[in-house]
Amino acid sequence: MIKPDYPIRTRRLTLRPFTLDDHAALHSWQSRPDVVRYLYGEARTPEETSERLARGMAVTWPEKEGDHLALAVEKDGEVIGETVLKYLNEAHRQGEIGYTFHPDHHGNGYATEAAAAMIELGFANLGLHRIVASCDAFNEPSWRVMERLGMRREAHFKHNEIFKGAWGEELIYAILEDEWPGMADTPWGPVGG
Repeated sequence: MIKPDYPIRTRRLTLRPFTLDDHAALHSWQSRPDVVRYLYGEARTPEETSERLARGMAVTWPEKEGDHLALAVEKDGEVIGETVLKYLNEAHRQGEIGYTFHPDHHGNGYATEAAAAMIELGFANLGLHRIVASCDAFNEPSWRVMERLGMRREAHFKHNEIFKGAWGEELIYAILEDEWPGMADTPWGPVGG
């Protein structure tokens, strides 16, 4: 395991650990019902965003199974979203990525670029063998990101749980370390400190 030097820079974005100064930005999307539509939980209050921010700030690198690394994603100095790398299983070298962005910044490829950086960190720095991602089956923009990253759809669970009062469907995607081309060979550019 090699903890990266922060900030992490991609072609257009900067990824870094959250700070207390990020509360307003984080709350600007976590408080929106349209953003949490496909996520567990409801729109957050300012206090709930503070709790989420504290949890995010507590882990600056996933050192043990169960740790969740959440990084703020900046574009030109503005925090526009967040991306996550979860350390799911140490023995089997498994991880999971996720991402959430303010709707004002949807449709620009930022989620793909930030998620690609997290995949690179998972394989190159954390030593993972397999990285998964999941989303609501009706959240097409999210699963399109996974497909642009070269992840393979491995499952479509129909009516697998009651989600926000109705039967939900979940898609599972995955990529293996030997399937990942690395950031230098992608449109998102190299990751650098």
